[in-house]
Amino acid sequence: MLDHVGFQCTDLAASAAFYDAALVPLGVTRQMDFQVAIGYGSGDHADFWIGVLSEGDGFRESHIAFAAGDRAAVDAFFAAAVTAGAEVLHEPKLHPEYHENYYGAFVRDPDGNNVEAVCHRPE
Repeated sequence: MLDHVGFQCTDLAASAAFYDAALVPLGVTRQMDFQVAIGYGSGDHADFWIGVLSEGDGFRESHIAFAAGDRAAVDAFFAAAVTAGAEVLHEPKLHPEYHENYYGAFVRDPDGNNVEAVCHRPE
């Protein structure tokens, strides 16, 4: 349904360092860097972008959930994100309020966005 999504960042270098570290356990790496916008993906297509804050006033929290292949990848994402300085929102765990196999971890990126890794598979 979506081709790509992007967040504006108040400090692009800090956000890039965070996403460079936190997304590796999910198989996602930096694909493109245009100095004012950086694209991440797991193949040959950048589908998640961060860019310099260039328009709009104030902060509006966004949420993005990255797919993890298994629960170990969710745990590794969480560890990498916390090591990179993320604020913990929810440690990795099952969230049966969503569905019986929803295993996710939630952190805040350097701009305060709610960033999640989730696995929907039973293990």
